[in-house]
Amino acid sequence: MAHPEHGRIQTICRDCEAVANRVLTRCDACGSRRVIADAELHALSIAHMDCDAFYASVEKRDRPELRDKPVIIGGGVRGVVSTACYVARLYGVGSAMPMFKALKACPEAVVIKPDFQKYVAESRRILGALKDLTPLVQTLSLDEAWADLSGTERLNGGPPALQLVRLQNRIEADTGLTVSIGLAPNRFLAKVASELDKPRGFSVIGAAGAKALLAPKPVSILPGVGPVFAKALRSDGYASVGDLAAEDARALIKRYGEWGLRLHDLSHARDARAVNPEHDRKGMSAETTFNTDLAEVEALEAELWPLCEKLASKARRDGVASRVVVLKLRRTDFKIVTRRVTLAEPVQTARGLFAAGRALLKPELGRPYRLIGIGLAEVVDADDAPAGLFDGGEARALKTERTIDQLRAKFGDGAVVAGRSVGKDRRRARTPTDADHPLRKNP
Repeated sequence: MAHPEHGRIQTICRDCEAVANRVLTRCDACGSRRVIADAELHALSIAHMDCDAFYASVEKRDRPELRDKPVIIGGGVRGVVSTACYVARLYGVGSAMPMFKALKACPEAVVIKPDFQKYVAESRRILGALKDLTPLVQTLSLDEAWADLSGTERLNGGPPALQLVRLQNRIEADTGLTVSIGLAPNRFLAKVASELDKPRGFSVIGAAGAKALLAPKPVSILPGVGPVFAKALRSDGYASVGDLAAEDARALIKRYGEWGLRLHDLSHARDARAVNPEHDRKGMSAETTFNTDLAEVEALEAELWPLCEKLASKARRDGVASRVVVLKLRRTDFKIVTRRVTLAEPVQTARGLFAAGRALLKPELGRPYRLIGIGLAEVVDADDAPAGLFDGGEARALKTERTIDQLRAKFGDGAVVAGRSVGKDRRRARTPTDADHPLRKNP
C-alpha cells in the first residue's frame, strides 16, 4: 500500500489501514466508518495506550463462556476490585471499589482471583509490540504506557498515527485483547484522549482544539485530582477545567502552592513532561532478614515499620506513589509468601504503607519467619496518581513526613525518630541486608 508523504495524511481507516489526503467520515477503500480524521493528525507523536479492562479481558478470552457475563477481578470480601469488565461496569462496579459494595451492586458477577503471572506475560507481549516502534516508552502499570514516536516515520513506514493503527490491529490479532489509544501533543492530553472512546478506541486531541475540549470537563479529569481534591476545588468555585483556566495563575498558586501552577498549566492543555523510559519501573521494595526467627506480632511489626519509613521516603524522593502494596515473608523452611492488596487511594507515606502491611500480616501470624519485606507495585508518577494524596489522613501524614524528610536531610537521619521505632519492646535482631530492589510483579 502506497502512503502519501508525511505531513499530508488527514484520514486513516482503522480497519483496512487505508490513508487519504482529505477528511473523510467513511473509508473510500472498505466503507468502514472507523476512521480517524484530524487537521493535526500528521503532526502528533505522543501516545497513551491503555489495555481495555485488562485483567478481566484476559480471563474472558481464556474462558469464552464468560463473554457476556459480568466479571470482577479481585479477592476476598474485605478486598477491593482490581478490574471490572465492561458488563460489570454497567452495574456501577469500578476499580478500587470495596468488594462488598461491588457484589451488592452486581450480585450475579463472576469473581475471579487475580492471576498476575498470566497478566504479566500478556503485558510483556503487548508492551513489547509498542517498544518495537520506539525505545521511548514509559510504562505506568501492566496495562498502560506512554510512547513518544517522534522521528520514527521513515523507520516504521508512516507517521505515528498510522503506526499506532497498525499496532492496535496487530495486538488484537496476536493476543485476542483490545487496547485504546490516545494521540496528542503531550502526555496529559494523550491520556485524556485514550479515555474518550473505550473500549477499542482511538482518539486524537490536537493542540488547536485542546483547550476548548477540556473547558467543560469536570476538574476530576485532571491528573492528581481525585474525589476529595475535586470536592475542594468545587467548593472554591472551580467546578470545570474552564473555571481553572479562567483564573489567574498567581491566585491558584497562592491557594494551592506548587499544585496551583500545575493546575493552571493543565487547564491550558500544557504539559512539559517528556516520555521518560527511565521511569519505566513497575515496583520498589525494602526487606530485612532477622538473625533470630520471629513469630510475635509486636516483633514483626517492629521490623516492618522502619522498612515502611525507608520505602515511603524513597517513593517521595522519586516522586512516585501506588495503590498496590505487597507484603513479603520468608518462612523458616525458606518458602516465600507474598500477599498484596489494591487500595482505594495511592500511598506515599510510611503511615499508609504500615497500615496496609499490618493488615496483610495479620492472617499470616502463628508461625515463625526469617524475613519480612514491604513493597509498592505498579508505581506511577505522583502527579498522575488519583489525589488520595490530598485526602484527610494520608494528606496529613504526607505533610508531616515531608517535613521529617527536610529535617533529616538538614540534620541527619537521627534528627527525627518515630515513637514506634524506639519502643522498649523493639527488637534489633536484623542483619544489614535491607535493600531497595525491583519488585517482582508475579508473586
